[in-house]
Amino acid sequence: MDSVNWVKVAACIGAGIAIGLGSMGPALGQGFVGGKACESIGKKPENAGLITRTMIVALAFVESSAIYALLVALVLMFVVAR
Repeated sequence: MDSVNWVKVAACIGAGIAIGLGSMGPALGQGFVGGKACESIGKKPENAGLITRTMIVALAFVESSAIYALLVALVLMFVVAR
């Protein structure tokens, strides 16, 4: 195997690790945010609209890190491993 093939193998393995580890954090964060929002709505149902809006904004920020991991994986797969 020449060095070009090793680069492709390393890029594919790196893409798998990037998307695997890069999606675990946001998944845990989204579960945490959703759980705390449900607790807050249970304690103060009159603030449900405010809590829901705040939760949606927080979920958007959490999801952005998963999107960055996806972009890194795609760059590794389609640019480096080409």
